[in-house]
Amino acid sequence: MASKGFIELLRLADMARSRKSGRRGGQEFDWQGVVFEIGGQRMVAPMGQVAEVLSMPEYTSVPLVKPWMLGIANIRGRLLPLTDLSRFLQVPSRLAQMSQRKVMVIDHDNVFSGLLVDQVIGIEQFTQDQYRPEAIEPNSPFAPYNHGKFFKDEQDWYVFMPSLLTQDLQYTDAAI
Repeated sequence: MASKGFIELLRLADMARSRKSGRRGGQEFDWQGVVFEIGGQRMVAPMGQVAEVLSMPEYTSVPLVKPWMLGIANIRGRLLPLTDLSRFLQVPSRLAQMSQRKVMVIDHDNVFSGLLVDQVIGIEQFTQDQYRPEAIEPNSPFAPYNHGKFFKDEQDWYVFMPSLLTQDLQYTDAAI
């Protein structure tokens, strides 16, 4: 539970909001995701694919890696490679200072990695009826990692799949 502390706090905060608004603890929802923003694009990643969210940790640079590979951080005794997702996707970050940005930790199929994003907004819940199998525009840098969208509150919530990112050889091969 400690490794998922921030995600758990977001979930508890959402449960409190749902009780206040009369929802029954979110039980009528089929899908939950972590909402984040990068380069002005708001995305939602499946809860099961984000292990935790961190403030920007101290890290050590690694030589001879691509510019989007920031370095390695020690998170509770485990080495976490940190990558700047905006640099990898070649989209400008909206925040100049790295200390203001957040790290979404993914731990999927033997890939343990931290994705530096502009901000993590919280957890959003969706019903199956809100899902649309419509992809983001094909020329978007998010397109290879997109898996449809949810339509809720008169806006599109595009799904970003960290599992697709971990299968991308350009991402897993950070060496120069």
